[in-house]
Amino acid sequence: MPGLVYFSSASGNTARFIARSGLKATRLPISPKDPLPDLPRDYVLICPTYADGLGRGAVPKQVIRFLNVPAHREHLRGVIATGNRNFGETYALSGRIIAEKCAVPLLYSFELAGTDRDIARVRDGLAAFWGTQCLTA
Repeated sequence: MPGLVYFSSASGNTARFIARSGLKATRLPISPKDPLPDLPRDYVLICPTYADGLGRGAVPKQVIRFLNVPAHREHLRGVIATGNRNFGETYALSGRIIAEKCAVPLLYSFELAGTDRDIARVRDGLAAFWGTQCLTA
């Protein structure tokens, strides 16, 4: 299966999701001073949302920095968003923003660290998604 990349802040919700899923994934650094990982292959990004009440700041700065690298955008094939449903319209907003700006599908969204059902859906969904990708593109 191609790659999986994620960002998780110090709260660790997305990191806990990845750990529980058993999926191999590359974590984006929390500190903007740390080097970005090299990604020579296609990947799906899992991104939490940190928006204010108006939706500002939804995509973490570290993810923006990562996606500002042309090669990283070139290999992005889809996004999975996380968030907190208590924030209404801004729930999982980062995924909608990234999907639109990078012209990739929003594959799924889940709340906080996800449930066992979310993990199963993401695992199954990624397997199906990668199985449908055209290898000649």
